[in-house]
Amino acid sequence: MKDKPTIAIAIGDPAGIGPEISIKAARDVAARAIARPVLVGDPGVIARHAKACGLPADFHILDRLNGASWPDDRLALLAVRSNEADDIAFGGNSAASGRVSLAAARAAIHAALDKHVDAVVAAPQNQTSIAMAGIEFDGYPSFVARETALAAPDVYLMLCFEDVKIVHCTLHVSVAQAIALITRERVGHVIAVTDRTLRRLGVATPKIHVSGLNPHAGENGLFGREEIEIIQPAIAAAACSGIDVAGPFGADTMFHKKGIDAFIVMLHDQGHITAKLLARHATAGLAIGSPILFSSVAHGSGHDIVGKGVADPTAMIQAISRLAKAG
Repeated sequence: MKDKPTIAIAIGDPAGIGPEISIKAARDVAARAIARPVLVGDPGVIARHAKACGLPADFHILDRLNGASWPDDRLALLAVRSNEADDIAFGGNSAASGRVSLAAARAAIHAALDKHVDAVVAAPQNQTSIAMAGIEFDGYPSFVARETALAAPDVYLMLCFEDVKIVHCTLHVSVAQAIALITRERVGHVIAVTDRTLRRLGVATPKIHVSGLNPHAGENGLFGREEIEIIQPAIAAAACSGIDVAGPFGADTMFHKKGIDAFIVMLHDQGHITAKLLARHATAGLAIGSPILFSSVAHGSGHDIVGKGVADPTAMIQAISRLAKAG
């Protein structure tokens, strides 16, 4: 019988709910039945959150994962220590919070690159704190790209909830920049990456639908020619390579289609609005196209409820389950 995959959980913003939901998800009975979770972060931060939220604090602290072992009944913690961590208050923004959160994510990513863990789940970060730290950051997919030596646009976001998966051809750029990024090559690349990812997630014969860029997918050129000149040719080339892909469809109607394993959209809001309307608190994101399996939780850092013990770990538990099946 194959060993359970080891999944690193980067604890996210130390001033937010990330450490709480990380502990809760790592201790979840269903998650531990299919995976070996390892928390990644500053031990003092995790201990403070555990105490504030009334959670067990019996951790097995590790300074490295290479060759490490730990009892199954204790929660492993890969220590990413910071001399700034003790001064971070709950519920506030600070440069220290930004640095500490990304240090944990970086350590988890490199543990995956080094094959010490099979996948990574990251708790919510706080972009204001990261900006205060002066760190270039526009979301986890581009961060994963940089840490794995890829170009930022070549790692894509797949939003996942229930059986729905939405992949974004472009993400955190202006609409003008996004339109410039939408080329035949890029659309073809995101289709191919989506197909490979679905197969890795256990879908034997993925079925993919692709949206247009313009209203009504351009209405045969009436509202724009990107569908005719860029998106449709990329879809046709992918189909010729053996991928089951169709489109372009209007982004306002495409999601009603049944039996589709993934929907690819051209713009951030085409996918995010749909996802957040259908699954407000249970959406996780997969960064796809990099050499590692990396998922993040799509809700915010929850500064208004931090330390109260009420944060919901459902999205993170689902992310662990999804990655465990792929690992």
